[in-house]
Amino acid sequence: MAFRGPKVWLWRWRRNPLRRRADAVEAWVVLGVWALTVLAGVLAGWATAGAVEQGLARERVEWRPLVGRLTERAPGKAAVSDSSSGDQVWAKVGWTGPDGSAHHGQVRVGPGSAAGTPVTVWTDRQGRLVTKPATAAQAGLRASLVGGVAGVGAAVLPLAGGRFLRSRMERRRVEQWDTDWARFDALWGRPTG
Repeated sequence: MAFRGPKVWLWRWRRNPLRRRADAVEAWVVLGVWALTVLAGVLAGWATAGAVEQGLARERVEWRPLVGRLTERAPGKAAVSDSSSGDQVWAKVGWTGPDGSAHHGQVRVGPGSAAGTPVTVWTDRQGRLVTKPATAAQAGLRASLVGGVAGVGAAVLPLAGGRFLRSRMERRRVEQWDTDWARFDALWGRPTG
C-alpha cells in the first residue's frame, strides 16, 4: 500500500499547479449539492411535520365522542372469561348527530354484544363517523415520522441531480483526457489509433 500522506481538508480549493478548472467547478458543485440537499430535506421535513401536527390537532378539537347504540347483536360468541382479549368484530350502530338527525354506521365491538349496547362513536362536525383522534403524543410521533419521510424524499432530488451532474462532468473530463493523450502521443511520435 502506498503512503498517501496526511489527509488534507478542502484540498479542492487549495492552489495547486495540477488543479484544473474542472476540479474547481466540481468542488463548487459538490458543496452546492450538499447544501441544497440539507436545506431541502430540513425545510420539507419541518413543513410537512408542522402540517400533519396541525391537521391532527384540528381533528382533536373538531371530532366529538357520542354515545351510540348497537342496532343488532354483534356476530360471534361473547367472551365470558376475559373481556379485554382484544378480539373485536364489526357491528351496526346508530346514533343521533349534533343536529338531531339519525345516523347509522359500523364500529368494532366485542363479539356477541347485545343489541342496544351503548358504544362510543366519534363524529366530525357533519355527524359522519370517524376514527378516534390521535392523542397529542401520537400526533407528535406521526408528524415526526411523516416529516422525516418527506424530508428524505425531498433531499433525494438535489442529491440525484448532483450525482447526474457529476457523472456528466466526469464523462467530459475523460473525453478531455483522451483528447490530450492523443495530442501528446502525436508529439511523441506514437500512432494515435
